[in-house]
Amino acid sequence: MRIEQPTPMQSAAMLWTGGKDCSLALYEAGRDGYDVRCLVTFAPSNPNFLAHPPAFIKMQAQALALPHYILPISEPFEKSYEAALCKLREEMGINTVITGDIAEVGGSPNWIRERSRPVGMNVHTPLWGRDRLALLQQQLASGFKVIFSCVNTRWLAAGWVGRELDAVAIADLRGIRERTGLDLCGEEGEYHTLVTDGPSFAHAIHICSHSKRTRDLLAYMEIHELELAAQ
Repeated sequence: MRIEQPTPMQSAAMLWTGGKDCSLALYEAGRDGYDVRCLVTFAPSNPNFLAHPPAFIKMQAQALALPHYILPISEPFEKSYEAALCKLREEMGINTVITGDIAEVGGSPNWIRERSRPVGMNVHTPLWGRDRLALLQQQLASGFKVIFSCVNTRWLAAGWVGRELDAVAIADLRGIRERTGLDLCGEEGEYHTLVTDGPSFAHAIHICSHSKRTRDLLAYMEIHELELAAQ
């Protein structure tokens, strides 16, 4: 259930990973009347994002015609996140952050909401509490192109890497859920995604060359070459 209502021209930052949930949340927030000024990624020094390569996120920002900022975080993480959120508010004029969070993970409270409260930052979570299957179906209905970029092989076979989220994939996920209890949206880390096109994109992103890699239980896509499609 949505409980946040925007005030006129509310200046917002979209917390960005490059995956399906933040992409849908950005689309929904725009329809809800939020003025999204930028994409923001919180990252430690020397990040090694297997599921969401920084070069891909940079190209998404170009496709979306939005500036992208990487805000560094470090221990103690509570204070570091709060300082970063405070910087967004005081230096960039942002009064709301938008997240693609769907529900509590592992019974823990929503991290961004907890970190935003002490610094007076508003939080908008347009996907919060919504049905997992309905969210996946909305991705397709809205025109998003989503690929599986990383999977935990305890849940999904390595062959899912590079696969597109479509009606067949959703049906397969539902079958796996019935057998194993997998979260349909991957909220427990079962899988991660990248969005290559969608209703907010001025250009689609083409992955020209990639290979599949493994690390421990993870299978992931290593992207070698990207390009923006012609308009």
